[in-house]
Amino acid sequence: MTPWLPEILRNPLAALIGEPCTKTLIDELNIFDPLCLRHAVSKGLGLGIVLGGCIVKLPQLFKILNAKSVAGISLSSYVLEVLANAITLAYNFRQGYSFTTYGEALFIGVQNIAITLLILAFTGRTMVGIVTSTLLLAFAYVLFDTSLVNGSLLSVLYGLTIPLVISSRIPQIYAIHKNKYTGQLSAFAVFNYFFGTAARLFTTMVEVDDSLVLIGAVLAVVANGVLAAQMLYFWNAQAPQDKHGLDTKKTK
Repeated sequence: MTPWLPEILRNPLAALIGEPCTKTLIDELNIFDPLCLRHAVSKGLGLGIVLGGCIVKLPQLFKILNAKSVAGISLSSYVLEVLANAITLAYNFRQGYSFTTYGEALFIGVQNIAITLLILAFTGRTMVGIVTSTLLLAFAYVLFDTSLVNGSLLSVLYGLTIPLVISSRIPQIYAIHKNKYTGQLSAFAVFNYFFGTAARLFTTMVEVDDSLVLIGAVLAVVANGVLAAQMLYFWNAQAPQDKHGLDTKKTK
C-alpha cells in the first residue's frame, strides 16, 4: 500500500515507533492493532517523559533562587538521586535500550546537580559544592568506561539503585514528616515526577524485558507517590523558623 501521509510527517513517526507499526497504524489505518497500538502509546509516553525531564526540576530551581532559601529540601536526597541518575543512564545505554525508555535520567541528573550546588551555596558550603559536583561527574564518566566498570559490575550497581531510589526519597520524606511543612519543595516537580514515573512503569513493562529495570520503576512510583501524598497533606501548613534566618514563606 502506498503511504498516504507526507514523508515529512511519516518519517519521524517511523523513526519513533518503527516501520512495521507505522505501516500498520498509519498506512493501513489499522489503529486497533493491539501490539502496535500499545507500542506506539509506549513510545509516545516515553518521548513525553524525556521531554518533560528537560524541565521537570526547573520550577524547583527557580523557587530556590526566588526565595533565596533551601528550607525543607534534603541535600542527601539530591546527592543520592544524582548517583541513581548516573547509574541508570549508564546501565540502560550500555544495554542498548531505546533512549525513550531512560533518557530523562540525563536531563534530570543535570538539574539535580544544579540544585545540589544551590543547596550547598545557600548553606555556606560553596567550595564543598564544587568538589561534590566534580566527584559526581567523574563517577558518571567512569560508569560509561567499559575498561573501568564491566557489565557485571554495572548490573550490580544498577541493582543497588533499587534501594538507592528509596534511600534518596527517605530523607526528604522524613524532613517533611518532621517539619510538617514542605518548605521550598516544588509541587510542580513532585507531581510531575510522580506521574512521570507512573508512565515510565508502563513503558518499561511494554518495551524493556529486564526485571531489574521493572523493580526500579515500581519502587520509584511508590516513593514518589508518598512524596506527592505529603505535598497534598501539608499543602496549607505554616512555615517553621528557618535555621539560617531566611524567609521560608511558602509560595507553591
